[in-house]
Amino acid sequence: MTVDSTTAYSSYSNGAATTVAAKKTTLDAQDFMKLLAVQFKSQDPMKPMEDTAFVAQMAQFTALSQSSSLLAEVGSLRTEQQRAIAQSYLGRDLTVSDGVGVVSGTVTGIEYADDGPRVIIGEVTFPLSAVLLVEPGPTSNPQSAAELPPAA
Repeated sequence: MTVDSTTAYSSYSNGAATTVAAKKTTLDAQDFMKLLAVQFKSQDPMKPMEDTAFVAQMAQFTALSQSSSLLAEVGSLRTEQQRAIAQSYLGRDLTVSDGVGVVSGTVTGIEYADDGPRVIIGEVTFPLSAVLLVEPGPTSNPQSAAELPPAA
């Protein structure tokens, strides 16, 4: 038996108390429009829905849609931040937890897995969440402060 939000709403509003197994747990734009259509069909023509109620519902749906979009963007930003952090570990000495003890070594590569970037130490990969300690890497400019030209 297929059930959409319209039939679920009409079953409930007609007083038929039945248990319905739903496949999805959230409403999307299509579900909102179906509910709105049912609401328009069910309203009393002599007492139509007030403009303010309709505008409030549309504003709530717009806010929900924007929140969903923002959540997706934050997820994307988190992924990019994890990639940047992993790349900054290349060539550095890390101490990581392997679930049994700790392992120390130089990061020789990065592996991008479905669950996020993983650092490679030796021949073993570790998730970023396993990193316990990051040692400073070699300096990119081997000149000492005494060898630098004076500031103008």
